[in-house]
Amino acid sequence: MAAIRHRIASRALPPGGKLPSIRALAQTMQVSKSTVVEAYDRLAAEGVIRSRPGSGFFSAASLAPLSLAELAPRLDRAVDPFWVSRQSLEARGGVLKPGCGWLPDSWMPEDEIRRALRGLARTKDATGLTDYGTPLGLAALRGFLSRRLAEQGVEAAPDRILLTDSGTQAIDLVCRMLLQPGDTVLVDDPCYFNFLALLRAHQVNVVGVPMTPTGLDLGAFAQALAEHEPRLYITNSGLHNPTGATLSGVTVHRLLKLAEQHGLTVVEDDIFADFEHEPAPRLAALDGLERVVRIGSFSKTLSASFRCGYIAARPDWIDKLTDLRIATGFSSNRLAEELVLGVLGSSGYRKHLESLRTRLAKTMASVIPRLERLGITPWIVPKAGMLLWCHLPQDLDAAVVARHALNDDVVLAPGNVFSPAQTARSSMRFNVAQCADEGVFAVLEKAMKLAQS
Repeated sequence: MAAIRHRIASRALPPGGKLPSIRALAQTMQVSKSTVVEAYDRLAAEGVIRSRPGSGFFSAASLAPLSLAELAPRLDRAVDPFWVSRQSLEARGGVLKPGCGWLPDSWMPEDEIRRALRGLARTKDATGLTDYGTPLGLAALRGFLSRRLAEQGVEAAPDRILLTDSGTQAIDLVCRMLLQPGDTVLVDDPCYFNFLALLRAHQVNVVGVPMTPTGLDLGAFAQALAEHEPRLYITNSGLHNPTGATLSGVTVHRLLKLAEQHGLTVVEDDIFADFEHEPAPRLAALDGLERVVRIGSFSKTLSASFRCGYIAARPDWIDKLTDLRIATGFSSNRLAEELVLGVLGSSGYRKHLESLRTRLAKTMASVIPRLERLGITPWIVPKAGMLLWCHLPQDLDAAVVARHALNDDVVLAPGNVFSPAQTARSSMRFNVAQCADEGVFAVLEKAMKLAQS
């Protein structure tokens, strides 16, 4: 009965859809036919299914709203990707957020943002203030991004770039274009937890591939390709979320060769590119945007309030993605794109990035020993960025620690929310930029002691 209800809730069985025969379901679930008969009779009595003599059983339920919670594994439901996101986004003033994935407000280029806002308000052309944007997005911003990508070795003409409302929407559009429910998608293990939430919404099978300090485990990757025949692989390049690892040139080359052999498409999310001191190898650069789709946004270094991201891909895919963009959002966000261009093109923003990289490096160097004094050890010391992937002492359950810390208004990010295989029970991601308050470490120490008891 639970299995049938789950199929209806997940939309795998639509209203009026035919259920498996009694014999087929008995074989699938390895139960007796009488058990299936009893289950079907009870569901029919509840009005969930209906019997049609001579035809079988059919779903009678109306189409319920899609519940991502129902599609999720019931492992640690209290602390999952949605838990971390909601606690971070809904946090009231005074709540500390070392588990979130963005910089504090005071670290953002506020002066450049205000200057760009004033400049846009003074323009005599009201188009950017009132009219719809074009389907591809602001041409001037796409040209700017084309030049920036070229500096990283990625050749993408402006007409091969589609602007989106965010990096998340960019990945969602690619998934809409390439995936069907039931397809298999590879991700890193651990990976950015919202990849898992988004893929859950697309009702695909997610398979994790273990990470190493130089990228994913290539042996495990090859095995996953052979066993699961995935449609897509989604990863962070440059600086990996949550581990802070960077790809080696050897990993990039071998990964792309394996992808080509197995007809795999790769989505390269490069949202942390501006944090790097020295650019790491990029999949899109070596691939030439044939099999790799490049994703990016500006929420980490400019403003999360300007919802603006982009997709760089081969021309025929950009054409299809543009149609999807119109179908799901109609037009681009012209106002946000004008503001982003105004900030990115300023000399103040370049100075902001230089200062930000230096500040993050100093903060990383100060936070690591403070965590180590609590017995929390980093998996690696990242070359740049704000994220630190750590192991808790005595194999503590990070989810339990996170629950205790929340009672004292500190939001943490326990490891298993990043792990498809749930193998990061004693790991935790820290945002060093959000660890300036001494209260973070005091609450963390208290929460760890409570988790031990």
